[in-house]
Amino acid sequence: MLNWIYRAADALRRRSLAANHGRIGEDMAHRYLRGRGCTVVARNYRPPSGHAEIDLVAWHGEKLVFVEVKTRDTAEFGEPERAVDSEKQANLARAARNYARRAGVEWQNVRFDIVAVILSPRRIEWFRDAFH
Repeated sequence: MLNWIYRAADALRRRSLAANHGRIGEDMAHRYLRGRGCTVVARNYRPPSGHAEIDLVAWHGEKLVFVEVKTRDTAEFGEPERAVDSEKQANLARAARNYARRAGVEWQNVRFDIVAVILSPRRIEWFRDAFH
């Protein structure tokens, strides 16, 4: 029953956010991670400094996971995960340090993952420990 409600909500959201691939991809990644044992504790976290934004923050076992979601309509112009360059990684790490400090989590207990979403044909890939 709950699965049906999620699918209906997704269909409505896709219609209202047809041009917002990022939001659709984040919704799909959120549900994907939850289905694989993650507990999502924050979405679109932005530190007070305003540098970067962390798409999803989740617990996966004992690790606090900072997830970057990359969404593409198709894979025609390359794989989504390749868009997370060193500058993006540095900005995410800065924001993650802020979150971890505020949450009282030791840095050795964090991980950075990427979830790559391709909308057509639909494909989701989870890259654990994608960068340090």
